[in-house]
Formats: sequence, structure tokens, C-alpha cells
Amino acid sequence: MAHPENPAPNAEAPRPSNFVRDIVLADIASGKHAGRVQTRFPPEPNGYLHIGHAKSICLNFGLAIEFNGKCNLRFDDTNPCKEESEYVESIIEDVRWLGFTPDAVYYASDYFQQLYDWAVQLIQAGKAYVCDLTSEEVRQHRGTLTEPGKESPWRNRSIEENLDLFTRMKAGEFPDGTRTLRSKIDMASPNLNMRDPVMYRILHASHHRTGDAWCIYPMYDFTHGQSDSIEQITHSICTLEFEDHRPLYDWYIRELGIFPPQQIEFDRLNLTYTLLSKRRLLALVQQGVVSGWDDPRMPTISGIRRRGYTPEAIRTFCSRIGVSKTNGIIELGLLEHAVREDLNRRAHRAMAVLKPLKLVIDNYPEDQTEMMEAVNNPEDASYGSREVPFSRVLYIEQDDFREEPPKGYFRLYPGNEVRLRYGYLVRCTGVAKNDAGEVVEVHCTYDPATKGGNTPDGRKVKSTIHWVSAAHAVEAEVRLYDTLFQVENPNEAPEGGDWMDNLNPSSLVTVPDAKLEPSLAAAAPGGLYQFERLGYFCVDKDSTPGRPVFNRTVGLRDTWAKIEKSQKAGKGKS
Repeated sequence: MAHPENPAPNAEAPRPSNFVRDIVLADIASGKHAGRVQTRFPPEPNGYLHIGHAKSICLNFGLAIEFNGKCNLRFDDTNPCKEESEYVESIIEDVRWLGFTPDAVYYASDYFQQLYDWAVQLIQAGKAYVCDLTSEEVRQHRGTLTEPGKESPWRNRSIEENLDLFTRMKAGEFPDGTRTLRSKIDMASPNLNMRDPVMYRILHASHHRTGDAWCIYPMYDFTHGQSDSIEQITHSICTLEFEDHRPLYDWYIRELGIFPPQQIEFDRLNLTYTLLSKRRLLALVQQGVVSGWDDPRMPTISGIRRRGYTPEAIRTFCSRIGVSKTNGIIELGLLEHAVREDLNRRAHRAMAVLKPLKLVIDNYPEDQTEMMEAVNNPEDASYGSREVPFSRVLYIEQDDFREEPPKGYFRLYPGNEVRLRYGYLVRCTGVAKNDAGEVVEVHCTYDPATKGGNTPDGRKVKSTIHWVSAAHAVEAEVRLYDTLFQVENPNEAPEGGDWMDNLNPSSLVTVPDAKLEPSLAAAAPGGLYQFERLGYFCVDKDSTPGRPVFNRTVGLRDTWAKIEKSQKAGKGKS
């Protein structure tokens, strides 16, 4: 049965069909595996998980939940040089944050002895041999897509010699790289993965779990299928790059005579303006381009969590994009649309001014403060309301005033009247400037009969602007994040350049002295807010008492929604 902590499927929500789910449905209907569904999510702990992994997590756990099966979390930790306990802990946290609880947590290193025993079994069956070729010589012998490979001169060693050498490899008698254990399959196979692939290499390196107990380590291709078999996985779901490896996956299972999981491949996630290569993400961290794996500009799950993305939005996004057998690229706008949609329902509203300009209401009493009732979330009445202080001197956005307004500008300018959100109607009467001729104060008068923004006489006002009381404002740092890369495909280096040349120099703009309404003074890290008219923001972990720090999660402008609306309108016309 699915783990009880995992989210129950929404019976009212449509379940988009996909070929993986169709395979599972067909297997259940035929009675294969007695109708049992067992999946797994098998990351290598050599970095932090990113949004691409979220697609696999949602798929594997989602199938187990839907069909009352089980899903394991298994760490494929067969490369001690790149794997760390830090990555293991972050992966466990990320899976749980997405809303899933594994039925069991395993490690490929749990199976090192069994894998070794199976390797011995293949040697005894004449299906594996110890090879003395170097890694470069192995590559040279492999051949090409159009030419067969060349057999190793060590391919026909006797079973006895191979057993002896493999035992001595395990005992640590040989230096790194001097010998490997290889499968004996077919050097003329059209599939290069079947041309006597390496099963074990010598590596005198400490493992994050087994220490120095081993100095030979199994290759991924020899580990993956057998680990699936040990765990009785029914559907081993991988990304498309493993499709050419499936014959090898099946060969090991068949030759060992063990439980046969079914490997199924699906398309990996590719997003515009986003890099999803662990190696390159590591380079960004190591070279100080970003502040760490959880930098809010990073596509890592820890990064998007810190930025303010919600697990519900990620799960919705993964459901909408579905799975297929063809790699494509998804518009970043679709992900941001899912985030906006979710935050619109759950984020508290607040007022904040990022580029402060003083607004002085000349006919408002100097010593008076009154509380204006403001709605916390117009999408959900249960959020209630709050009181926001209003006084004679306010802060408004610099962009909300123009001394000489362009055509079509309906915000504040000399002689024009606007509505202050939750407050009064005000009319601009003049400005005060500094010695450089810059506007430092806007002066206006208010209409006492328009409290709450009402217009008893029915006069029309074309613009409503937000504000913060100057006497009550909370100072905060606000970090405005944009895409880390300025091109749609950051993997492609510009001519004569490097992929890092695609970095967006404006991916982070820091506002050190934003003015916030006082209700945000005690906002806790992780809190989600909509700054009215500005976007969605999340309280960062760098916040300190009296000095909050906010990250912009996403702006209010929903490009994807406009594209989708335009596409639907176009279909309607045709």
C-alpha cells in the first residue's frame, strides 16, 4: 500500500493519460506481478536535486499513490569520488518537501556484497572477464556506430584466472585503473552498450557510507537493474538517455536469473532560460556565480523553495506537462503560471514600496493616524482582514508619479486624481524638488468623503495606487530575481564564447531600503505574500528581527496565461 503520509489523489481532478500510466494500467489488467505496482526514485547523491528531478519524483510517487503501490527512494551511490552525505540529506529533504514520503530508503551500497557475488556468478558462467586494458584502450577497442569493436586480448582468460584476479582486485592488490571486470557479450553488436561493458573498476577511495571496506566499485549499468530486482521493482522508470541501455539492463537480469523489472523510458524536462546539468550547476556554485545550491536563481529544488515556489505548484506543473517519448523544451512561463495560480490562492496580501517617493497630504491633520481595513486575500474570505495605518505623509512608488505624464498615463501627476488603495482619493497640487531639480516630495489634497476609495458623487477615477505610511513603515531588503540566463537555451555557447557568457547580468537586483507596511515586521522566513501591484514575494532565511529580507518569487504579469488565451482565441477563429 502507498505510504499513508503521501497526498491522496484528488478524485475530482482529471488524470491526464500518458503512455507510462497506460503501461501500468495494462499490466494491472493482465494480472502481471499480481497487479502489484512498485516504483522507485533513484538519484545519485552527487549534487542537489533540480526541477527536472521533480518531474521524475512526481511520476514515480504519483503512480504508486494512484495504484495503491509503493515507491522507494534509492541512492545510486557507486561513485565515492563525487558523492557526499550532504547531498543525501538534501535529497531526502527535497522529496519530503514536494509532499512525498518513501515507503523505504535504500542505497545501492547496501547491495555491494550481493553485486560482487553476482559478478562472481557471471565469471563462473563464462560471461565476465578481468581486462588489463586502460580506459583509453577500452574506448579504442569499442569501435564506432558503423564499425564493430575489437576484442580485448584478455577476453579469453580462463574462469580460474578471472576468479583469482577479481578476488585480488577486491583485496586491493592492484592500483587504480590497471584492471576492470567486463561483461563478455558481443563486440560486434550494433548497440555500443553491449560491447563488453565494464562492470567493475578499481578505485581506492573512501565511500560516504562503507568507508574503506571496498576498493572496487560497480558501474551504474551493473548496479541499477540488479538493485531494482532486489527491491522487486515492477516498473523501472528512467529518462530517455537510458533507452539504449535497456538491452544491457535486461541482459544482466536474464543471465543472473533474477526477478525481472520492466524498464520504461520517458522524456526528461528541459526548460527555457534554465540549465539542468548537475556538472554545470556545480560549476556555478564552485566559481561563486551564485551564493550556493539554494540560491533562489538556481533551478534546484532547494533554490526554488527558497525563492517561494510551493510544492503544490510544482506538482501541478509536472502533471500538466505530462510525459512522452520525445524530448522537447517547455516554456518557463508555464511553470511561472502554475506558481502564480497557486500563490494567488494562498499568499497574504500586503503593501510595499520598492522605490519610495514621499507623498504629503497637505489638508490631512498632521498628528492624526487612522486604521484602514485591508483584505488579506480576496480569493479566500477565511484569511480575514488586517488594519493598515494611514497618515499625512506616505510613501508611493516613484513610477506612480510623473511631473510630465506621457499619453495614456493615468496615475498621479499635477492636477490629476487617483485612488489610494484602501484609503482616500487624492489630487496632486504640486511638488518639492532638491537642488538637482529632482522631485523629492509630491503634494496633494484628499477628499474626506472618499474613505475606503469610495466616490459618493460617482466621479470616475482611472487609477488606484498603493502606499505605505511613512511614520509606520518597516525598512526591508528586497531581492528582485530574474532568470539566471538571458538566452532561451543557455547550454549553447555563443560563437567564440563559453556557456557562462549566457549569464544574465541583471539576474539579481537588490533594493536595500524598501518600505513595507508594519504587518510585515514579524514576517517569518518562508512566509508567502503578494505585494499588491508588484508581485509575489517570500521571506528569506537571511531575515533578522526588525530587518526582513524578501525574495521576489514571480511577478504579477502572467505571460503564459496571455499566450494560452491567445492560442484559444486563434483556435476559435479557425
